[in-house]
Amino acid sequence: MANKRPKPAEIVTKLRQVEVLTGQGMPRLDAIRQIGVTEQTYYRWKKKYGGMGADQLKELKRLQKENERLRKAVSDLTLDKL
Repeated sequence: MANKRPKPAEIVTKLRQVEVLTGQGMPRLDAIRQIGVTEQTYYRWKKKYGGMGADQLKELKRLQKENERLRKAVSDLTLDKL
């Protein structure tokens, strides 16, 4: 059975949890293990979602939906043109 992928809001929460634990003096690797992800996954998440708040996350999701809608419209118009 495959593991479920965390939602972006859950990822931001886990990143914040690592920041809190390292601020309390826990080594970063131990904090990463405590949230239940690998070091590679943590750094990938940090690169993509690091520093985001809830508002920025909602805006990102809205922009991704709009981008998907626009791509579909362009592809439909291209097919019509052909």
